[in-house]
Amino acid sequence: MSTLENLLKLVGTPRDGALLRFSLGNEFIKSGDPLQAVVHLRAAVTMDPNFSAAWKRLGRALVDAGEAADALAVYRQGIAVAEARGDIQAAKEMKVFARRLERTGPNGAAND
Repeated sequence: MSTLENLLKLVGTPRDGALLRFSLGNEFIKSGDPLQAVVHLRAAVTMDPNFSAAWKRLGRALVDAGEAADALAVYRQGIAVAEARGDIQAAKEMKVFARRLERTGPNGAAND
């Protein structure tokens, strides 16, 4: 049985929580299903709004799903969360990703 299948069995059980949903989001990104990753990563940040890493991965999943505008909004929110928590590395990384999105249009073309 795959890691993804094992994790999915835990959804809706007492073990369901932000960390489980973050793990599921990561597994769906790895398996090439960014839309399912978004579902679980949104659940992770809903369950724990201060989960900096989940904000970062949610932004990545949205980019992979072709949702650049939503990804930019998520990165901005994640930056605020990370800075408030003192999670400087996550904030720096999300700032880099946000700047890249700001320089490109929704289809990935440069905004010159």
